[in-house]
Amino acid sequence: MNDFSSPAPLTIDGFRTERIAAAPGVSLNVAVGGSGAPIVLLHGFPQTHLMWRDVARDLAATNTVIVPDLRGYGASDKPEETSPDVYSKRTMGADIVAIARELGHDTFSLIGHDRGALVAVRAGLDHPDVVAHLGILDVLPTMDMWDVLHGVDAKVAWHLYLMAQPAGLPERMIAATGEEFFASFLDAWDTDGATFPPHIRQHYVDASVAAIPSIVADYRASAGIDLDLDRADRAAGAQLAMPVGILSQDWGSQLGFDASSLWAAWAPDLTYEPSQAGHYMAERAPADVAAFIRGLIAR
Repeated sequence: MNDFSSPAPLTIDGFRTERIAAAPGVSLNVAVGGSGAPIVLLHGFPQTHLMWRDVARDLAATNTVIVPDLRGYGASDKPEETSPDVYSKRTMGADIVAIARELGHDTFSLIGHDRGALVAVRAGLDHPDVVAHLGILDVLPTMDMWDVLHGVDAKVAWHLYLMAQPAGLPERMIAATGEEFFASFLDAWDTDGATFPPHIRQHYVDASVAAIPSIVADYRASAGIDLDLDRADRAAGAQLAMPVGILSQDWGSQLGFDASSLWAAWAPDLTYEPSQAGHYMAERAPADVAAFIRGLIAR
């Protein structure tokens, strides 16, 4: 484990919190609530499982809802990046399958936002018999993301290039201004200050500062091993076999591509819904996101 300590965990009101072994030497912090058919919710960057707090409480009225901190984030374990696969989305996806099974669920619906959506996609490709429905919030497939980010368009994703650099440099650069670095991503999408209550915003910043090496390792994997896995699957004609739903802001009009067609190449059973709620839609418009998830699992 790295030397960065995790902050004291917060959790979702009405949910119990467990530490569940996901792999040898790696346990995840997991919030669980409700009863019924299971739904797993995976958070994005620079957040923790708390980003789902309102959506999770809504869904828990009808479903068992499982909300982990991803490996390397929040109060979950942060193994050292001893090899590229430690933070590959294949490894992180296997974590999610393992914790669901530990909770007694051999199949489940899986919803991810941002980084969590990339984990969810890899879990769907690697475990099609386990992931019954796949929901993706506001992200592009890994190989397509790198393909469309060129020239000045790449300025919207400058942090991807920073954290793709070899170990050492990005960690030191981010640590030098850690609070400001992570807060900048929250504030850029929360222009009116209405999305994050102050204690939640501070929790995200503190949790991210405490996880700099593992967050960088997660992003570094997306420029290496994750990209290789995507390319291999594309060459083999692999696709997501389950019903897939995309909820996204209109990146295409900003960057000149059709996001729905990029996802359609991976998912033959696809619905694509636009959102006006911005990147942090689960916190900005939780009722809309909960309705999207219910519509997906009804398919």
